[in-house]
Amino acid sequence: MAQSRKQPKRSPLTDNPLRNPGQSIDDALWDLLHDEFLQWSFIGLFAALMMGSEWWRWLTKAPPVPFLMSLFAIPLIAYCIWRARRGLKRAESLKLGRDGERAVGQFLERLRVQGYQVFHDVPGPDFNLDHVLIGPAGIFTIETKTYSKPRRGNPKVSFDGHQLTIGHYQPERNPVVQATAQAQWLSQFLEQSTGQSYRPKPVIVFPGWFVEPLSAEQSKRLWILNPKALPAFLETSPCVLTDEKIHLTAYHLSRYIRTS
Repeated sequence: MAQSRKQPKRSPLTDNPLRNPGQSIDDALWDLLHDEFLQWSFIGLFAALMMGSEWWRWLTKAPPVPFLMSLFAIPLIAYCIWRARRGLKRAESLKLGRDGERAVGQFLERLRVQGYQVFHDVPGPDFNLDHVLIGPAGIFTIETKTYSKPRRGNPKVSFDGHQLTIGHYQPERNPVVQATAQAQWLSQFLEQSTGQSYRPKPVIVFPGWFVEPLSAEQSKRLWILNPKALPAFLETSPCVLTDEKIHLTAYHLSRYIRTS
């Protein structure tokens, strides 16, 4: 009787799953913790152990060389502490951004019952779209900006038509330029993919912040708002996409995400 050979196995999944909210930040957060924190923490710990070993030998009357080892270990330990603290600070910033994207993503999921298709963390050429919303009111690229708020006062987000001010801070990279460029890229992708012309609307949301209302003219270009205000904006917008076009654009975008 011939022995049965083990058949090679393969995954039953033929496509990659859709991405989760904040997945790019999760990946960056893990890389940062590995490269900036864990790596330098272990190097610093190794240097501290080597120095401690030499001092132990000195205390136990073994032939010691603690001073020579300390000359090597102390600067290395100080450098490792600096790198680890810098990595942790950056990790805190990434974690805040990830949590903001998750909170907004979970909020957007509620819009599915109103006929909207929701996509998260859509990869672009050298960027990612935090969320894309496709439904009766149109196509929207949603950029989430999560900023810490001061403990006192009632800070707000305002837009003068060119520059955003978040509390008393003006970001170096203009989120309006970023969001507009992302919407333009999605427009080009959908036109190439479907053969039809679409004009996605850029939306910038600030979780937890009060956002000053835009003028009617500014709202034609983009929306800047607290994510909780988004359903009301969608309800008062005219229906511009049929069910057929919603499913068509959603299909092409989902295929792109799965194969990226």
